[in-house]
Formats: sequence, C-alpha cells, structure tokens
Amino acid sequence: MNKIFKIILITFLSILSFLNFGNTSEEKIKIGLLVPITGNNKELGQLIIKSTRMALQDINNDKIEIYPKDTGSDPNQTLKSAKQLKELDVKIVIGPIFYKSLYYLGEVKDITFLSFTNKTEKLSNNIISSGVNATSQLKTIKKFLELNEIKKTIFLTPELDFESEVRKGIKESKIKISKYYKYNREPTKLTAQIEKITNYKIRKQNLADEVRRVENSDLVDKEQQLKKLEKRYTIGNVGFDSVIISDFNESLKSVITSLLYTDVSPKNKSIITFNQWFDQSILDEKNIQPIYYPSINNKNLNDFKKKFFKIFNQYPNHLSLLSYDLVGLIYYLSTKNELDDLNKLFKKKSSFKGKIGIFDIEDNKINHRLNFYKIEDGGIKKIF
Repeated sequence: MNKIFKIILITFLSILSFLNFGNTSEEKIKIGLLVPITGNNKELGQLIIKSTRMALQDINNDKIEIYPKDTGSDPNQTLKSAKQLKELDVKIVIGPIFYKSLYYLGEVKDITFLSFTNKTEKLSNNIISSGVNATSQLKTIKKFLELNEIKKTIFLTPELDFESEVRKGIKESKIKISKYYKYNREPTKLTAQIEKITNYKIRKQNLADEVRRVENSDLVDKEQQLKKLEKRYTIGNVGFDSVIISDFNESLKSVITSLLYTDVSPKNKSIITFNQWFDQSILDEKNIQPIYYPSINNKNLNDFKKKFFKIFNQYPNHLSLLSYDLVGLIYYLSTKNELDDLNKLFKKKSSFKGKIGIFDIEDNKINHRLNFYKIEDGGIKKIF
C-alpha cells in the first residue's frame, strides 16, 4: 500500500512540476520587448506593452518577466536597447515593430527577435518574421480559388518595395496566376493601365459596333435590343475570372474604382485583396463590394478588443493581439524546455495555436493559417 501511495505521489508531483511551467529550474523566463516608448509611435508601443501585461495576467505564472525597452523610430536606438537587454541576460525579444529597426540587430547574436514585420527577406538568422506575410495570405487565397474552381486569376500590385515579398509569396504558395501586372498609383496613369489590362477600349468599341449593327438591321425586335444595349457599357471578355490586388486603404479603393469604370464588376468577377484587418472604411464603401480577403480570426479579434477595453478603457490594434499571442508562444516553448536553443527551434517545423489562429514555425519564419472573408453590403461573412 505504501509503495502504491509513493508511485501516485511521485506521478502527481511530476504533473504538478510540468504544469508549473515545465521548466524545473527556478530561473525567471525573461522576455524583452522592443517597442517605441517615445516619439511619434509611442501610443502604438503603449498598446503593445498593455497587451503583454494582459497576456501575463492570463498565463498567471510569476516566472515570466517582461522588460520593455524603447526603440523610438531609430535603428541605432533599437540596437542600443537590444544590447541593454543582452546585459540583462534576455535571450528572446518580442519586437521591434518596424522593418527598418531590424538593420543592426544581427550584431546581437545571443538574442532571438520575434519581429512584428511581415517582411521575410534579408533578415539576420536571429530575427523571426512573425507578421502576417504574403505567403500566408496567398496560401489562403489559393484555397479559395481551388474550392470555387476559379481558373484564370490576374495579379495587380503597385510599384513598391513590397513587390519582392509578393513575388516570393506567389512562388512559395504555388498559387496559379495567369498574368502579373504592376501599376502606378498616380490616378491618371492607374486608369490608363487598368483600361489596358481589361481591354476596355476594344470592349467599348465592340459595344459601339453592335449598336451600329442593330440600328442598321431589319430585326423585328430592334428597339428592344437597342434598349438592352443602352444599359451596357462594354461588350467582350476581359480574359480573367478573378483579380488579386496587393494594396490597401485609398489606393486599393482607387484600383477597384478603376475596374468598375472599365465595366469589371465585383458582382461578376471575384475581387480579392490582401488582408485589410476589417478596415471600417472598406466596409463602408459598399459600391466596391463584394470583395474577399484572408485575415485572422475576426471573432477572436473582437473578443480580444472587448476584453482589452474592459481592462484599459481603450481599444487595441491588431499588433496588440499579435504581441499577446507571442507571449503565449514563448510560454508554450518554455513548457517544452525549448528556450535554450532558439536558433534550432525556429528552423524546425512546429505549430502553436493562438488567438490569431495557428502559427506554423519553420525556417526562421512564422506563417499563419488564416481565415477567409467576404465583405458585402457593409457586412463581414466568414467563408472558411
């Protein structure tokens, strides 16, 4: 009987030890946080700091300590703060936010940085891109196209630095693109480019030719046909079934408006964009809908916003939710005693479920398994 009791006691203590963080040592789990505490983006930094505090409350384990340090908006200040974290024996850091802040962090090789950037190119080996990158979004879009058997898809992207990330995402996601176009955001140039892409002038001429043909015909229902043609703007095929636009805000609206001008309607062709984070200004523009895009779990985001507001009396942004999840990710890794060799950890395949969704970790990059949404009549509908 005593022997059985000892076995039960040892098993219970083992389970308790695992639940009490998995890390049997009494060492603190030190997490650095590189965010703007001063300067133009200090409000953003404060939201992230509050989110990490909220994560600590929910985890409820006093072994975790977070050390916020200021980046301002300056790569040199970021490097200085990173070196201060190194002196505190911090091994893993959440942040920085901006891609330009990463320039010198390769010098601090003893620290792994979980950066908020969604850019994945030209990063030092100790920097992990944790933002919602192009590959994650295009994998989700690919799933939508395949489920709906959409065959001909064109891709529109502005002439910006982000284009290389887009091309990399297309390659890694293996999405099938019929044609790829770059456009200039300057309004008159944009309109001319969209006209060319959609064969607008030819289709416009086709309509004029058809009106002339019917007018000169002896058709019995000539008047009826002419009335139908009056309601048309063009005649002819645009050569695609869907269009993906890797743009945002007012520029995105301009592109869709140009498509509407050239008689390409979202009601007939699937207009797909990159993640718009449920932007209210897009929801309000009913004339450019329906549109589709991949994004994080909207219900989880709204639940997080409500909880955040209840605690801090202000609303968070999407980076707040990501920072919350990154604290959870580090906690999860610590329970598996895997914080000692971070370089190897982020190279091998593993997954973690957070509020945003599922994180897939591999090759120094975090990909996100996203949901897919339809925006129509000012509302949000989850497709999958």
